[in-house]
Amino acid sequence: MEQQPIRPTWSRQIEFTLAGIGCAVGLGNVWRFPYLCYRSGGGAFLVPYLLMLVVLGVPLLYMELIVGQYTRRGPVHALANVCPLLKGVGIASVAISFIMCTYYNLVITWALYYLFSSFQSPLPWQNCNNTWNTQNCTSHVTNSSYSSTASQEFFKYKMLQQSGGVDEAGLIRWELFLILLLAWIIIYFCIFKGVKSTGKVVYFTALFPYIILIALLINNVQLPGALAGITFFIVPDWNMLLSVEVWVNAAAQIFNSIGIGFGSLLAMSSYNSFNNNVLKDTLTIAIINSLTSLLAGFVIFSAFGYMSHLQGIPISDLAVDGPGLVFVVYPQAFSNMPVSQLWAVMFFFMLLCLGLDSEFAMVEVMVTSLMDEFYHKLIRFFKRKELFVLAVCGAAAILGIPCVMQVGIYVFQLMDHYTAIVSIIFLAFFEVIAICWCYGVTRLSDNLEEMTGKRANLFFRVCWLIVAPVLVGVILVFSIIQFKPARYEDYVFPPWAQGVGWLIAMGSIIWIPLGAVHTLWVLPGSFIQKLKLSITPGTLDGKSKIAYYERGGRDANTGLAVISSDIHPTEKPPLQAHL
Repeated sequence: MEQQPIRPTWSRQIEFTLAGIGCAVGLGNVWRFPYLCYRSGGGAFLVPYLLMLVVLGVPLLYMELIVGQYTRRGPVHALANVCPLLKGVGIASVAISFIMCTYYNLVITWALYYLFSSFQSPLPWQNCNNTWNTQNCTSHVTNSSYSSTASQEFFKYKMLQQSGGVDEAGLIRWELFLILLLAWIIIYFCIFKGVKSTGKVVYFTALFPYIILIALLINNVQLPGALAGITFFIVPDWNMLLSVEVWVNAAAQIFNSIGIGFGSLLAMSSYNSFNNNVLKDTLTIAIINSLTSLLAGFVIFSAFGYMSHLQGIPISDLAVDGPGLVFVVYPQAFSNMPVSQLWAVMFFFMLLCLGLDSEFAMVEVMVTSLMDEFYHKLIRFFKRKELFVLAVCGAAAILGIPCVMQVGIYVFQLMDHYTAIVSIIFLAFFEVIAICWCYGVTRLSDNLEEMTGKRANLFFRVCWLIVAPVLVGVILVFSIIQFKPARYEDYVFPPWAQGVGWLIAMGSIIWIPLGAVHTLWVLPGSFIQKLKLSITPGTLDGKSKIAYYERGGRDANTGLAVISSDIHPTEKPPLQAHL
């Protein structure tokens, strides 16, 4: 790897903590978590959710932050050093982050569109007296499948101008396209100076959503019917705990919410000071992430209770999965609240802040990894890092254009299904295997002791060695068994679109086997010798290989290197040799 300049660090350690909170806390806390509670027995879902937080979320987040801070590199080089055989996991995490940032920004675009629309009086989704409304429009929720609410028609016919299916591309929605460009301009100016600019922005974007959530909760609990909604949210249906799907959903929610496998937190922790207390950051990020989900649950379900009271229908008929929860159901609740414009502006500004933090992290993974690998070449071509960041943002904006066409909602749903659901499970499984088993718990504890003076306690070592690999493996197996083709509402994607979805998924997954084949190809010796070398930390670095050869007293020209079992556990692999 090319020699790097001194790696920048966060101006203050609190900036990393806030950036980590902003990365972990996202739109999934506001729509995915409440929906899973609704579908999985209300309060009963909290039992497996909190258990999975303790035995899966916290240990794996701790693991990622240790690796990032110790190696001081992005996911590509960090994984290549700890387990050369699975170096493709690092590349895959960069690929999935880039794929996700191209369509995830669409949600920020929608939030901005609704934010701008919220300054109108009355709110444009408040009644059916608009040019885009159909004859089936109603201002009240009903059980009829032939009618649609004003908020549904605003989302579908006004903002999206949705086509009939994925095979009908339609035209570019120029309003959405311009807002998409605005969203990328905002993101660029927040991250173009690296951690120095991001560290300042997160003071606002990470903290302000909590002010709005608390304000919304105080308002909502005073509304008639709010108590019924909160009761629906927290009272358990214990029979649901007998369902394996509920436990798998709880683990998957912890797993996706914190962002294990995306490489975002690993990349951001690489800018920490070497002796930073990683455990403190881990607990802060994980606990605040889960508390945010609970707070959002109270906010959403208190509003659902109010809507149920107004319309006289069960709460279960109001809950909608995915974007519909925050762009259809909740806006409809606003239209019936006092000072509806104020609450709408606050809510969609909160969504903007939540989305921006997560988008920062995904773009930062791409920038950090490419700068780690090709620093001098990129600087020679772009002259300044700021221009390179502009190129990355520009490329992602261009790739996001299909999402702002009339077919956009189908493109979004297809990409989200095969990226956030399919790909990330594979990535995280192999990341856990690479770090917990191939690199080993002993080495990980050694690294932690070198940085902080303390080794990992027994609880974390057991979780890394046994609990986390088994649980992630179970999630992977059940995800395969219970896999369902992508769909949007009642529309099932045709086979060719499902094929495109698998190509999108393979755009990240394929790097894992390709990386393994390349590692075995370039290492010297017989196949068994290659295999032993491939699970030996640092063997892809020239200096590290020489060090291993010399320790074993073998000739470097023969390719017969010392394997990891020949190295005393307290003798740390030379991961830092090239830094």
